[in-house]
Amino acid sequence: MPRILAPLLSASTYSRWLHLMIGPVFVGVVLMVYPGVEGWSPGEVLARAVPVDAALLGLAALVPAMRRAEGVQARLLLVPDRERDIAVEPARGWADRRRTAAWLVGRVLLGGLVGAASVLLAGAAFDLVARPERTVFGPLADGPGGSVWAPLLAPVPLFALGWLVVGAGRLQLAMAVRLLGPSPAERLATAELRAERLLERNLLARELHDSIGHALTVTVLQAGAAREVGDPAFAAEALEIIEETGRRAMDDLERTLALLRDPGEPGEPGEPGGRGASGDPGSGEDARERPGIDRLPALFETTRAAGSPVEASVDVRSGALPGVLSREGYRIVQEGLTNALKYAPGEPISIRIALRDGNLELRCANTLRPHPAHSHPARPSGAERGRTDGSPRRGGKGLRGIRERAVLLGGEATAGAESGEWVLAVRVPLRLDG
Repeated sequence: MPRILAPLLSASTYSRWLHLMIGPVFVGVVLMVYPGVEGWSPGEVLARAVPVDAALLGLAALVPAMRRAEGVQARLLLVPDRERDIAVEPARGWADRRRTAAWLVGRVLLGGLVGAASVLLAGAAFDLVARPERTVFGPLADGPGGSVWAPLLAPVPLFALGWLVVGAGRLQLAMAVRLLGPSPAERLATAELRAERLLERNLLARELHDSIGHALTVTVLQAGAAREVGDPAFAAEALEIIEETGRRAMDDLERTLALLRDPGEPGEPGEPGGRGASGDPGSGEDARERPGIDRLPALFETTRAAGSPVEASVDVRSGALPGVLSREGYRIVQEGLTNALKYAPGEPISIRIALRDGNLELRCANTLRPHPAHSHPARPSGAERGRTDGSPRRGGKGLRGIRERAVLLGGEATAGAESGEWVLAVRVPLRLDG
């Protein structure tokens, strides 16, 4: 019973009824102007009025603002579950105008039918109460009990009218979503734009993770080493490294936050997802400021200063890589060094970068630390807590980010223990497709 009565008691049902009744009002106004209601049979009136109504509605649909007005009205009175299903933008082309015309004709036609049914059913309920002799109970009205049974049946046409309004309102809402909402092509374009913006934000989040994570790791290790050593000269050098690392991290943070605050329109030069002067995604001014392979020596020096020896072999000449490969290669190596510093501080790190068979190959390996069961190290520092065998935690965001970078570049990345080392290997094609 509640499921049957709930729609009849909902405020949205009656707001949709009001929306439906605008159709009969429009038809009535047109009938008074042409062809009139006197001297014609109902069939003749409809035959003459329908073409006039359709022509007027078609002309109204040519006005771009009409689509916006109908969308606003539909949102207010039809009460959609999601407002964005009904657009409030003016018509942009002939396809929008055709859909607006179909909506206007459909809503007036449906509203006219509901208006006529409302008059008939409401009149039937009134007759059952006030004039039962004019109903099918007329012959019994003069008999015993005839005037009692008829009023008891008055709720039946009202109940039917209520559910007619509920069904017509739902149909009207479905028409509005179909004809006033975005077209399938527009929905696809919106979904693609949303996916592109989500990808851009994920890329920015990954940039923050790599840059800030590396800076914090170096800072923690340098501060811990300075406290343990107690040498003023060493402490001064550590503070200098911390200052320089923090400054670079702040630059990365400010650039990324600026992009997040003002993402701009997709496709604009210099914006995330846009195309810069070189035609590559993200190759605008902000992208060119991001570090590339040529900045790796400074990264290696920072890692050595943090206490981990680095043996590096970069067999890639300057300018040999496309900008996007150079930048992503830098971030991949940075994340590999960060993992080595976090999970195996002080252990030797080997870096190999080369071009082979049209591919960029990167290999980052660090010696696995002895398992704590075989040694009794001192209390680990904050950077060492967690995995003490020198291998990153499974499912870490850093390794997942590296794999995502490699896949987006058309390559692959693997990570795991090999012969006493934790090895990160990345291979991406030098020539990017598309």
